[in-house]
Amino acid sequence: MDVACRQHNRISPPIQFPPRPPISLLSRISTSLFKNRRIRRRNHLCLASSSDTLVDGKTREVVSKKEDEFHDLKSWMHKNGLPPCKVVLQERPSHDEKHRPIRYVAASEDLQAGDVAFSVPNSLVVTLERVLGNETVAELLTTNKLSELACLALYLMYEKKQGKKSFWYPYIRELDRQRGRGQLAVESPLLWSKKELDYLTGSPTKAEVLERAEGIKREYGELDTVWFMAGSLFQQYPYDIPTEAFPFEIFKQAFVAVQSCVVHLQKVSLARRFTLVPLGPPLLAYRSNCKAMLTAVDGAVQLVVDRPYEAGDPIVVWCGPQPNSKLLLNYGFVDEDNAYDRLLIKAALNTEDPQYQDKRLVAQRNGKLSVQVFQVHAGKEKEAVSDMLPYLRLGYVSDPSEMQSVISSQGPICPVSPCMERAVLDQLVDYFKTRLAGYPTTLREDECLLSDSHLDPKKRVATQLVRLEKKMLSACLQVALDLISQLPDHTISPCPAPYAPILR
Repeated sequence: MDVACRQHNRISPPIQFPPRPPISLLSRISTSLFKNRRIRRRNHLCLASSSDTLVDGKTREVVSKKEDEFHDLKSWMHKNGLPPCKVVLQERPSHDEKHRPIRYVAASEDLQAGDVAFSVPNSLVVTLERVLGNETVAELLTTNKLSELACLALYLMYEKKQGKKSFWYPYIRELDRQRGRGQLAVESPLLWSKKELDYLTGSPTKAEVLERAEGIKREYGELDTVWFMAGSLFQQYPYDIPTEAFPFEIFKQAFVAVQSCVVHLQKVSLARRFTLVPLGPPLLAYRSNCKAMLTAVDGAVQLVVDRPYEAGDPIVVWCGPQPNSKLLLNYGFVDEDNAYDRLLIKAALNTEDPQYQDKRLVAQRNGKLSVQVFQVHAGKEKEAVSDMLPYLRLGYVSDPSEMQSVISSQGPICPVSPCMERAVLDQLVDYFKTRLAGYPTTLREDECLLSDSHLDPKKRVATQLVRLEKKMLSACLQVALDLISQLPDHTISPCPAPYAPILR
């Protein structure tokens, strides 16, 4: 259920855009926009902090208990077609007193593996087909410039402008309550301050966050395309051009809120693939070792549990094979027992090597690329290093006769001398030490931080992430050092490597 902000770089056939409205209609729109521009600008700050936004993290949440009960999410769902189910909504305190408690879905009775916890009818889920009013338009938009998340966020922002008139008002209020926070009450790093992002110094996740933020900014610039192409939005909000109605920061907050709760359904049409499901995430907690998923059935989206629950237990679902960097970026949490956690190491053959083309062909013959990404999985660091060694050895071959021997061989094995092996392993050792040195804290310091029960939650999840990364890097470093210790002669000076492969 990886819902990362996709950048569509693939080549698509020319788009046949729907016909534009008549010139007279466009003229009326332009005139109205000109007349109302000052009014919109004057009320802009007010709108941005009240009815225009899906979430606004700077305002204090003040909602009366009566108002809260009147628009109870589950009651609203039952009133609009949700059949009897086996879950209830419960609350736990948020770490920030300015925020209301975190709600979560819990078992209302004892459950056994295979029980249907709930089944939400399609009339109560939000899909692109519903948003855009046309499955063809949905496919056009999401296979080119815009992600599903951008379209869904834009729709909910428009719906929120209608206030209680919107059918989705109770659901939007629930999303506002959550404010893009996962079940650990921590927002995605996309909403962290620059100072808070420094918690991730040394981790490649920090660069991922910045890259994703730039992607959201690019999508914001394309929102007017959604408004124009989607007939339903154009007719309902003919004067509310998205980039004028919503400032970027509000769109970003809404995008992150949607990102934290969107469900990736399998075996459905493109226009229904990304879905917002009341009673789904973030009310459901994610867990990497869970196999229960929200699935599309005839006319509904249902959840079949994969384990027994006692009444009152939080219900958990699988978040897909995502590493902790994605879990933090998308949902604001880190899973200490994540079997899918991994680090990436990029290796590249040296393009200045006179034998580069021959080495590239040998690498391809053995399933590798001239720029190859190796994955280090938690607990399988030895296997990762073993996978990298043949590729690195290939980069160290310098004698043309040896290269011919490699070309004529049928496997990835290169002629290896103790000298060459030491050079390869030394490069790995230096690489792992350099990456570890890029973190401002040590593993021991991380352990001390995490033992503090009053540690800021954002600092905690960031420390959990970098600690797990360091453990994988340290394990890889130890594997390389152990292999060096097994070489027959420790006095051998490493071989010269004028065209050694590049590690990043």
